Amino acid sequence: MDKKSGMINLRDIAVCRDDRKILSITSQIPQHGITAIIGPNGSGKTTLLKLLHGLIKADSGSYIPGAENLGSALVLHHTPLIKASVRANLALVKDSQYGPSISDEDIDKALASVGLAHLSNQSAIKLSAGERQRLSLARAKCQKPKMILLDEPTANLDPSTTEQVEAIIRQMADDGCGVIFTSHHLGQVQALANQIIFLNEGECLEASCTEDFFKHPQTEPAKKFIARELGWK
Repeated sequence: MDKKSGMINLRDIAVCRDDRKILSITSQIPQHGITAIIGPNGSGKTTLLKLLHGLIKADSGSYIPGAENLGSALVLHHTPLIKASVRANLALVKDSQYGPSISDEDIDKALASVGLAHLSNQSAIKLSAGERQRLSLARAKCQKPKMILLDEPTANLDPSTTEQVEAIIRQMADDGCGVIFTSHHLGQVQALANQIIFLNEGECLEASCTEDFFKHPQTEPAKKFIARELGWK
């Protein structure tokens, strides 16, 4: 991290698959607050999250901090669950690299923070989609990350459950954890995010505060994306 600015600096990043460049980016992403990565399908949003977390490596370029220093937790779609209690599923983090620093009290606090303490002994596979997502967030919180990376955290959730998940995300940010999330719901992005990273065809075309992006988009692809998604004329 750039200690002066608190930014993740991506420099000439290129990620290729089957001789096709799927991500080509030079940009800065704040390591504080809530940042939304948005753009059309196939624009490289999930690829960027995986890169930041260290699940994939760039074919060229660099970013600072690297995955080993970012201290991130990644929550993707369909986090697998085992046939055991909610608490047992959360306790799996104790078998990870974070295990030595995670106490039973941490697990109980994490469950309570996402509103699942009353379901601690219930079978995890009986949880609703929203409860599963909250369990995934609790698991991420147990890792005590500096940054949490969320891929479409409220996809396929009903409005009430979406509000619950959004409240947890806000609380994480208020507690000092940086949040980077992807979303197709621009109303949600406007309500949650402090900053926007706009990707199009694998490139970062805009990086700005949320208000500036929606009021004064600088590129034609961004203008068209906003108009299509929000129904502007």
